[in-house]
Amino acid sequence: MKVRLGTRRSPLAAWQANAVAERLRAQGAVVEMVFVTTAGDRDRHTPLARIDQDGIFTRQLEEALLDGTIDLAVHSLKDLPTTLPPGLVLAATPFRHDPRDALVSRTGLRLATLPAGARVGTSSLRRAAQLRAARPDLRVEPLRGNLDTRLAALRERCDAIVLALAGLLRLGRRDWPVVPLTAAEMLPAAAQGAVGVEARQDDQPRLALVRALDAPQVRRAVETERAFLRRLGGGCRLPAGALAEVAGAQVRLRGAVFSPDGRCAFRGALVGEAVTIGDRLADQLLAAGARDLLAERCP
Repeated sequence: MKVRLGTRRSPLAAWQANAVAERLRAQGAVVEMVFVTTAGDRDRHTPLARIDQDGIFTRQLEEALLDGTIDLAVHSLKDLPTTLPPGLVLAATPFRHDPRDALVSRTGLRLATLPAGARVGTSSLRRAAQLRAARPDLRVEPLRGNLDTRLAALRERCDAIVLALAGLLRLGRRDWPVVPLTAAEMLPAAAQGAVGVEARQDDQPRLALVRALDAPQVRRAVETERAFLRRLGGGCRLPAGALAEVAGAQVRLRGAVFSPDGRCAFRGALVGEAVTIGDRLADQLLAAGARDLLAERCP
């Protein structure tokens, strides 16, 4: 079976797509890689918080799926909106690497030991809010671009930067000392570190092919995290983090919603059945006051 596999062109996206392609070829597929430029690739300078568009790194891939230009799309799952266009499904979550964020600096400093007034770069509202909550003295600076561009900022203008640990591990980048951040220090984005494969709902042969790649424990964790985010509003521009850990039949979910300035936070944790506790924890935080943050008010 021939499969046209759609991906962004960045080194990290290509690594992820090649990892999926190897698994598809092992199933007997003939894989052709198709590179798609997304809105996020075209605009590498505007801070993400100012871009009023969900799916900035995924929408053009989904359009290519719907018009038949590609057969499957590979995503960093944290970039994929929690509500998919009609006709598309998340067909597989084949693997997930370490979901934590990491602090990268010239000398291997930890978050607690960064000097007062240190400049820390990040492209993420979620990371910026948690940095400000933990260390109000830090100067949080916007940082866009691919991994090379962000790492170069350490030489040019930042004392440290925050990146997803999974991306550094996949590309083997150890240019500078890397210190993983605990979930208590920096709660990751929902589905961070996971790769997702999206397909057309009516393409039964390729659905059957790609579903054989699914990792059930990864899916249970990321679907729980994405359910939490969806219940909060999915595409809201306010910082939220979630991390689910699977232990047998149970899932432990930690979730939080922050104000962009880091002054307000609503956190919680639940243990229970996958997916359903995502909805329940979101409802608890909304009832506790997170609804005010979603309305852009800080109680």
